[in-house]
Amino acid sequence: MTDDQILLGLALTVVLATGSQILASKLRLPALIILLPVGFAAGALTDVVNPDKLLGSTFSALVSLSVGVILYDAGLGLDLRKLTGHTRGIVGRLLVYGVLLTSLVVMSVAPAMFDMPLRVAAMVGVILVVSGPTVVGPLLDFVRPTDKVRRILIWEGTLTDPIGGILGALTFHAIATTGRVDIGRGYQLGQFGISLAVGLVGGAVGTALLWFTLRTLRLGETLGTLAQLATVIAVSAGCDIVRDDTGLIAAIVTGLAVANIRGFDMPARRPFFETLVQLIIGLLFVSISSTVTPASLVPVLLPSLALIAVLVLVVRPLVAFAATARSGLTRGERGFIGWMDPRGIVAAATASAFSASLVDRGIGGAAKILPVTFLVIVGTVLLYSLTAAPMAGRLGVVKPAGRRILLVGGGPWVVDLGRALRSAGLDVLMWAGLDEERERIKEEGIDLAKGDLLATAINPGARLEGVTAVFLATDDDDFNALASVVMQDNVEGPVYRVGPPHDSHGVVAPYTGGDILFGRSLVRHVLAERYERGARFVVQPASAPLPAEHETLFVVRADHRLDPVTERERTVPQEGDTVVLLGSVPTEAGR
Repeated sequence: MTDDQILLGLALTVVLATGSQILASKLRLPALIILLPVGFAAGALTDVVNPDKLLGSTFSALVSLSVGVILYDAGLGLDLRKLTGHTRGIVGRLLVYGVLLTSLVVMSVAPAMFDMPLRVAAMVGVILVVSGPTVVGPLLDFVRPTDKVRRILIWEGTLTDPIGGILGALTFHAIATTGRVDIGRGYQLGQFGISLAVGLVGGAVGTALLWFTLRTLRLGETLGTLAQLATVIAVSAGCDIVRDDTGLIAAIVTGLAVANIRGFDMPARRPFFETLVQLIIGLLFVSISSTVTPASLVPVLLPSLALIAVLVLVVRPLVAFAATARSGLTRGERGFIGWMDPRGIVAAATASAFSASLVDRGIGGAAKILPVTFLVIVGTVLLYSLTAAPMAGRLGVVKPAGRRILLVGGGPWVVDLGRALRSAGLDVLMWAGLDEERERIKEEGIDLAKGDLLATAINPGARLEGVTAVFLATDDDDFNALASVVMQDNVEGPVYRVGPPHDSHGVVAPYTGGDILFGRSLVRHVLAERYERGARFVVQPASAPLPAEHETLFVVRADHRLDPVTERERTVPQEGDTVVLLGSVPTEAGR
């Protein structure tokens, strides 16, 4: 290819990867549903979007390092403190039963379905045992199942990737060197143990390097992020040089260590890594799917659909039923776990690498590995994307539709505001620092957060689960301002604060950004003064006439979404909404 063609191919790949993810976000679909067909179409319609031509033999190595970065980032999101009791046992059994049953069933049916040798069917079987956080996570974000179910599926999806990668490498070497899958005399088990040891050593080295760079040298955010990226790439590459595909273990072990060892204090949000991982995922899926040709899909299309049916309707339910037996999970939770096992990036990456190598070695039927894997990925992602939400609703494992609001403050007007929001149908949680304020909240019957909740919320390594919006309304304007900045990345939704007095000379409050509640006229001290003079909060349907001398503070949508009136935006009520007003004169509706 000429330089111009290479530049065009690289640019087009990046544009397609980014554009597909933007489109998927707007359509509220998992990105894979758009990325895979876009990459496939680009490969079929153009000659420039082809990683083999653009990158040549380096493509396989780049894929391995890229997957290592993805798994490191996934490891950073795994908190071992939450993997306790029954959850740990369920995840362990899902991994063991899933790997064994999936590989054995595929190995048994694939030779007849796809007219391929047993050794190639074994390769397909170990490739399809993986799932992955890059596809499970977005699906669960869309469905919003209960925390327990989400935790189990995320752990399983993350940990199964390195296991599947190593098994794939061992099976590949057995086929490439002996022409068969050698499982006698414990040979493969010993080889697996060696690979695991190499990966663990690499993870330990990576953890030590990051401790030195992040804790001893105390690098800032930019250099610290670069140090993480360089460390993960270095240990992944080093382990892969020593033994194939052990870099995946090193990467995820390093991420787990950094996330769980006290002293690292990694932030809950990592904008650079999140952006990098999103880009890598898009590039890999577009690139890999572009190597699949229409001619290679036609012969395996119908058998692949049958294989998907076997995996979805037989294998996964059996694995989930056995793994969750006597686990304390409800029938709905067990059923949903049995209906969630999509394939993702590691399956595509290993299929791309191993298929090409086996074809070069003249192994019969190896050319079918990639198209079969491609169709299984597309089929499972599409099926689960369309059915996961209705299935979760039918099984009763979806989080309540209402939003949980964290209201910080314990003044009389703040507590009364919490009561009003609760009467509007919202799930309200309050926190206050002083004992008398906490007693006032308890007397109103509003849920009172634990005393250490705010310390947890402003911890850079914490993630305040279940809270969809925070409203800071304490009597300390500087505290409200600082907390609004620090908490922004640690909650699922927005963080708001009441405005400081216009002539405030506080240390922080007048100079920080963030969305200010209720506009410039209703700042904190004005709200408190008006409440003392008798003003009260009124909750009424948006269709009712607005009482005189009342101002709209919040609009509660029909789906229980809360839209506050802010300094930046005036919220417009719609038919079916509920409004929370502040009235200058006490009314019967206010109490």
